[in-house]
Amino acid sequence: MPRFSAGLLPYRVDSGEVLVFVAHPGGPFWAKKDEACWSVVKGEYDPATEDPQVAAAREFTEEIGVPAPAGERIDLGEVRQSSSKIVRAFAVEAPASLTYVESNLIEIDWPPRSGRTMSIPEVDRAEWMTVDQARPRLIVGQRELLDRLCAAIPPA
Repeated sequence: MPRFSAGLLPYRVDSGEVLVFVAHPGGPFWAKKDEACWSVVKGEYDPATEDPQVAAAREFTEEIGVPAPAGERIDLGEVRQSSSKIVRAFAVEAPASLTYVESNLIEIDWPPRSGRTMSIPEVDRAEWMTVDQARPRLIVGQRELLDRLCAAIPPA
């Protein structure tokens, strides 16, 4: 049975260039990694019991520390990551003032299978970057969302 995540991809257009707000995972495994690990701000939900837009907004608030940007959502559809997780993403136009504050904490086993746990932020930072900067940094299975976003927003 696949797992489902819903997420938000805030964007803005600045001088004709599309910028997106994406997140870097927290914890020691990801600390020195940059390429192919950033993500749309997202989290798991049960599509049988929760609306994906509601889940996406909740997860954004938990992982970024500020309310999800208000505004019309653009449904970017679903993508399947290599882990088989299905990600449903929604784009939303957001102001340049949107910034990362703090993430919720999660418990992980570290080192893996050691039996020891530690608390880490689910996200350790989030940044605005151009689509071209985001593409190599985003998880491979989510890169299609950048193309869908650019196709969905009106040209500057």
